Amino acid sequence: MGKLDGRVVIVTGAARGQGEQEARLFVAEGAKVVVADVLDDRGEALAKEIGALYVHLDVSQEADWHAAVAAARETYGRVDGLVNNAGILRFNSLTDTPLDEFMQVVRVNQVGCFLGVKTVAAEMADGGTIVNTASYTAVTGMAAVGAYAATKHAILGLTRVAALELASRRIRVNAMCPGAIDTAMSNPARLDPAADAEETSRALDGLYRKLVPLGRIGKPEEVARLALFLTSEDSSYITGQPFVIDGGWLAGVSVI
Repeated sequence: MGKLDGRVVIVTGAARGQGEQEARLFVAEGAKVVVADVLDDRGEALAKEIGALYVHLDVSQEADWHAAVAAARETYGRVDGLVNNAGILRFNSLTDTPLDEFMQVVRVNQVGCFLGVKTVAAEMADGGTIVNTASYTAVTGMAAVGAYAATKHAILGLTRVAALELASRRIRVNAMCPGAIDTAMSNPARLDPAADAEETSRALDGLYRKLVPLGRIGKPEEVARLALFLTSEDSSYITGQPFVIDGGWLAGVSVI
């Protein structure tokens, strides 16, 4: 018996990185998964490999959300869960951030999450689950990622309000707050076929060995296991909460 047997779950940004690992794990645990992304070739290939449904979804577009939910209902009959994983990161000081860049991050990270909750919850079966992907930077500051941090802080607010408003339908809403995870977002070498992504990963491990108490960068599979916990009955009495998964980074700084 899988932990998600028979459940229908939409995972956004599922063509690669954390979303891909969430989709793979959820299928392995018995879920019917909707792989949603703008990377059509990769998303379709993944869906075919794991026996899932692929839908094109630009999370910043409300019409795309309605089409994705309609496709899920047409194929599987209902929707039981959502993992709002899609997101983008831009590096810039606040005073050097152009408004267009700031709003691009807001549209994908914050508006995308809002539209996911709004659209999917309206069609979701009672007793469903929503997992929003926030960030370590949702609960602390970090220089050079002001737009990103602002949207991730906003996601925690959305999560808490949604948890309160949807509790009467037994829909639980929680947030994950990953620290540094070895995906294309933190390791762009994974996007370059000519680059040695594993060498870059080792270099990142060297950096995070100094910053993270557990001494390494996180793995997307580890975030996927947290998403599984929050989507399954293992977390049946938990809602409205942020879950930090950062190797102890947020705990503080060691001076010895």
